[in-house]
Amino acid sequence: MSQIYYNYIGGYWVESDSGQLYESINPANRDVLGQFQLSDETDVEMAVNAADKSFEDWANTPAPKRGDVIFNLIQILQRNFDDLAQTIAKEVGKSYREAKGEVKKTIEAMKQFSGEATRITGETGPSHLKGVTAYTVRDPLGVVGVIAPYNFPLGIGIWKIAPAIIAGNTVVFKPASNTSLISIKIMEMFEEAGVPSGVINMVTGPGGLIGNAIGNHPRIKAVSFTGSTDVGLKLGRAVSERGAKVQAEMGGKNPAIILEDADIDQAIEDIVVSGFLDNGQRCTGTSRLIVPKSISRTVTDKLVNRAKKLVIGDGFKEGVDNGAIIDENQMNRYLSYVDSAISEGAKLEFGGRRLTENGLDKGYFVEPTVLSQVTNDMKLSCDEIFAPVIGVIEVEDYKEALKIANETEFGLSSTIYTNDLHKAHHFIRNIKSGVTHVNMPSTHFENQFPFGGYKASSIGPREQGSTALEFWTQHKSVYIKP
Repeated sequence: MSQIYYNYIGGYWVESDSGQLYESINPANRDVLGQFQLSDETDVEMAVNAADKSFEDWANTPAPKRGDVIFNLIQILQRNFDDLAQTIAKEVGKSYREAKGEVKKTIEAMKQFSGEATRITGETGPSHLKGVTAYTVRDPLGVVGVIAPYNFPLGIGIWKIAPAIIAGNTVVFKPASNTSLISIKIMEMFEEAGVPSGVINMVTGPGGLIGNAIGNHPRIKAVSFTGSTDVGLKLGRAVSERGAKVQAEMGGKNPAIILEDADIDQAIEDIVVSGFLDNGQRCTGTSRLIVPKSISRTVTDKLVNRAKKLVIGDGFKEGVDNGAIIDENQMNRYLSYVDSAISEGAKLEFGGRRLTENGLDKGYFVEPTVLSQVTNDMKLSCDEIFAPVIGVIEVEDYKEALKIANETEFGLSSTIYTNDLHKAHHFIRNIKSGVTHVNMPSTHFENQFPFGGYKASSIGPREQGSTALEFWTQHKSVYIKP
């Protein structure tokens, strides 16, 4: 019998109102990692009540004291590094190497956030009236909601919660159901770091039910979401219609352009990192590879050769590049899109299979996939698949490559490979994406800079960097006449 885990509400581990449970599964072997509370609206109401009760005291705690929690969290993350990485690898299916990278990135983010508590600044300015002092302050919003995805369950969960509580808000947290175990550890670490009871509350359960309850709750003043565009847009409408704030980081269909003058071998190595590793389960991952016809065969062959060398298997084994994909639904989505692309005229150069050899049949393992003769109007080019699939699109020249890159409803990340400085800067100015790169993987980001996209990729203020607290605070203008 696997261990049963509980919701975290008001500083206590509590059973859900329904009394029902669901399982979190290791996608590599389908082992049950634990049973979790199948919560409903009643549990969300309990969490909101606990957060509401704790808000005033937490909001009146000096901001640097709130920041101490994040400083303490850094030490706890470092102390639990291996355990966290192992849990991520088991629950998400990614390789242990990639899981360690997530923990490392989370620690880097907390180093950035720990100093934000002393940077909740306002502004002063001259008044039109004699003897009047005028300035602004930034206040917390109140009870807020955080809805996190499965692909980076530690990183994204924590780097949403951290700025929310630094700003003085109290939180209702809903993790992805298939990564509930790592979210239990997040609550344990925040508790150890010194977060008072009720400041952070966690409710596990189905996204549609719990997410809707959070989005529609009249006392939740803001919701930060990361996930699919369809869900994010629906949630955004629900939150906005009742006058609350919404921040949504959603899908991407990120282009990489390789030009004739690029270092093609280095570009291919980067495309492997951004398009294949983590099984392509990154919102910033490269999925459209746009190349001039003059080098398309060379680029495609080199990419296929690298894809063939990737090792797929048990994520804990030495030298494994990719473990299992997150679950059966995502595996079937991968297979469906490959079939769809072939039926629309794309050529399968490599991959496109579920892997079952050497014991892999116990889990959800897939091949990195390269398709050529892809056009920008195929489903493969339009929809976010969240799998290790790269479509090669041929163009005549840089001008057409840029046009194709921008012809998408998304605008999250992008990259170009070229040694032409003029084209590099032209690309930076004209690509419609919130994050862009030159001669670097599209997945690269650093926490000291704002993160977010254009078009259907993002709603609301950017996460992280200098803008991290913007979403979580409201401005108050003050006029004093002694």
